[in-house]
Amino acid sequence: MTGIPHETTGEPNPLRALGLAELRRRTSEKWRTYPEDVLPLWVAEMDVPLAEPVVRALTEALALGDTGYPAGTGYAEALAAFAAKRWGWDGIAVERTAIVPDVMLGVVEMLKLVTGPGDTVVINPPVYPPFYPFVTHLDRRVAEAPLGPGARIDLAALEEAFRAAVADGRRAAYLLCSPHNPTGTVHTAEELSAVAALAERYGVRVVADEIHAPLVLDGAAFVPWLSVPGAERGLSLMSASKGWNLAGLKAALAVAGPGAADDLARLPEEVRDGPSHLGVIAHTAALRDGTAWLDALLAGLDENRRLLAALLAEHLPAVRYRPCEGTYLAWLDCRALGLGDDPAQAFLDRGRVALNSGLPFGTGGAGHVRLNLATSPELITEAVRRMARTVG
Repeated sequence: MTGIPHETTGEPNPLRALGLAELRRRTSEKWRTYPEDVLPLWVAEMDVPLAEPVVRALTEALALGDTGYPAGTGYAEALAAFAAKRWGWDGIAVERTAIVPDVMLGVVEMLKLVTGPGDTVVINPPVYPPFYPFVTHLDRRVAEAPLGPGARIDLAALEEAFRAAVADGRRAAYLLCSPHNPTGTVHTAEELSAVAALAERYGVRVVADEIHAPLVLDGAAFVPWLSVPGAERGLSLMSASKGWNLAGLKAALAVAGPGAADDLARLPEEVRDGPSHLGVIAHTAALRDGTAWLDALLAGLDENRRLLAALLAEHLPAVRYRPCEGTYLAWLDCRALGLGDDPAQAFLDRGRVALNSGLPFGTGGAGHVRLNLATSPELITEAVRRMARTVG
């Protein structure tokens, strides 16, 4: 299976649409956590206007007073059509999907279906920090299988973690982040096939967080977990949230492989009632009618990752940066700057730029920061200049 090339649509780059004054009017977490003299390039919110199809769908719903409870299979049908066109994958069966409140709450519910209290969940640090508290809050144990060279999955480390997780006869799960946050790694079909073989060998159930799936840039191709041979017993969480900046409009889809349909059928009804109806409307519109906007975004992100590489080479050559293959996140190795384990604190205190500290991402995070590329080139340029002044 190969990815479908992004289309050139003439849609304007949404990352250039909003100025700093407009962005500072926002009341969301990204723009209200820090004082106004701080430039925020941290949490996963994009500095973009909403795609017009999403605005239109929400406006029509509000005009109708259509603000009740979600119903129907339109969201799943839109995701299935998007997957077929975008990834050449027709494996989403609507009857093997369920709407859940959001991806992380969906992850929790999937882990409840395939593991029990005290069981182990394997993760690949450095990885999205909420994986740790969400898993431990479930009374499951976290086992780390750190990424290997090039921020790729280390199959030897993964096998050792799987072996230890099931050694006492307990069930175990593997929480796969695909594409990977924070490194931006897009796992290949070969890598995922090897993972599937290991999971089957050790009886480990795979739950895939694929929230960044729409955000794969030129040069890489997203491979849905459930499209991989041997992954039939897997469960996936997908959403339009990251691709279209819809975090405040809660709705996601749990998707089961053919061998996990019975597991998903046990999902409690109260979980299916949790998503926002307006969220479902927004996500459906994005997947169905928002691909031109998405392609313009991806082109802008490609420009921004190249810009960041050039700026770092000029102003902070000691910082190691491997341009992301997917997501809009840049994982920067700042260990050579002499700023200690938490360079984000120094960049905030001295440079007045807010980045994510690498420490909460687990093993491999010390000395690193995560920078959000989903903003204007001007703000990226200013952020790097401020970072350089921190060490100058």
